[in-house]
Amino acid sequence: MTRFAKQPRRVPMLRRSRAMWVSPRLWRPRVVFWVGAIAIGLISVLFAKMADQAQFLSRQFFSDNGRSWLPLFVTPAGFVFCAYVAGKFFPGSQGSGIPQAIAARHLRDGQERARLLSLRLVVGKVALTIAGLFVGASIGREGPTVQVGASIMLQVARWGGMAQARGLILAGSAAGIAAAFNTPLAGIVFAIEEMGRSYQARTNGVVLAAVILAGLASLGVLGNYTYFGITHATVAFPGDWPLIVACGIVGGGLGACFSLAALRISRRLRRWLAPHPLGRSLILSGACGLCVALIGISSDGLTFGTGYDQARSAVEGVPLPTFYFAEKLLAGLFSMLSGIPGGIFAPSLSVGAGLGSSLGVLLGANVGLAALLGMAGYFAGVVQAPMTAFVIILEMTGNHDNVIPLMLTSMLGYGTARLVSREPLYHAMSRIFVADALRRRRAETPMRHVA
Repeated sequence: MTRFAKQPRRVPMLRRSRAMWVSPRLWRPRVVFWVGAIAIGLISVLFAKMADQAQFLSRQFFSDNGRSWLPLFVTPAGFVFCAYVAGKFFPGSQGSGIPQAIAARHLRDGQERARLLSLRLVVGKVALTIAGLFVGASIGREGPTVQVGASIMLQVARWGGMAQARGLILAGSAAGIAAAFNTPLAGIVFAIEEMGRSYQARTNGVVLAAVILAGLASLGVLGNYTYFGITHATVAFPGDWPLIVACGIVGGGLGACFSLAALRISRRLRRWLAPHPLGRSLILSGACGLCVALIGISSDGLTFGTGYDQARSAVEGVPLPTFYFAEKLLAGLFSMLSGIPGGIFAPSLSVGAGLGSSLGVLLGANVGLAALLGMAGYFAGVVQAPMTAFVIILEMTGNHDNVIPLMLTSMLGYGTARLVSREPLYHAMSRIFVADALRRRRAETPMRHVA
């Protein structure tokens, strides 16, 4: 009797266990999530390849003999085209894409999120960023990849019937950064520090799984690589202390000035654009494009594009022109203010590498080491995310001998930036999208009551 009495308890448990393995309701969300994470990695790789090709064609087009004047016409016209298409057909695709992803995490309504993250915006973001790079804009693809990753994950949540939209947006953003730079640790740190100031421990597994799958997809296509190559330069104590302090304080201060200028000018431009948004935005984008073209011509084309080649050469020990960092900073600022799709990650790292190169030459230090420290200080000042700054630079250069110096430089840059501006750039810009959604909601509420 005792033996048979236990059987009714075991059979239902066995059935429930089998149901867990074969139930489409339980497995469908997981499979859709896995497919979405892999898709982020593959799309990020394709995006990177297309962006590199666009820059190569741009250099070939602009650098041919007798064509040095072309940017004066092509760049402004290209900016106007990108601004028009973005405003008319892909509203919400303008700018970096990181503020849109942050804002979407704060919004609860599905339609409001869809205005900032959707598959439609993925197409527009990728195409217009590539077009901007072709015409010489000083923009990057890394910020747009964050919006692409978050958009794919949000769509995955709809298809898979998953309720954790905020956590999936976070996971998609982290996967985008990880696949864009081949920096899985930086993707996770970015998700915690920059995307999710109110990070929840229960999203750990979702973020980690997305980063792993997107990273595997990227590695499968491109193999294991370091974004800026490998440098073996190391800090010598106490001889390089002045370089660390200079890169941290000067880089952080300059990065904060960039952010502060971008925020203040953007707010004034928004008020100027309000009466006639589309028409005035085209005038603004054309004027910014002309400024970018003039800077590019004066720098012999060095400031066009992401600045990846210049940063990599500096990391490898080749000094950049003394005032390259200032020219690149201005080109990036005008590109950002123009309203065309494109990020500031890579251009900011290029500015930091140029600043470090100049400080290294001034102080008689190793140029490659100075470029690394310059990137850490300036980038930490721009985004006010010191952990992301030093982790992403460690992974992009494969230089793990300078962990403490990079951490110190990033913290000096962050501390200096906080003295200049207390508003982190991406979060301040995300509040603009949240405010727009709230205004739209208030405007629609009386109409709903009337109906």
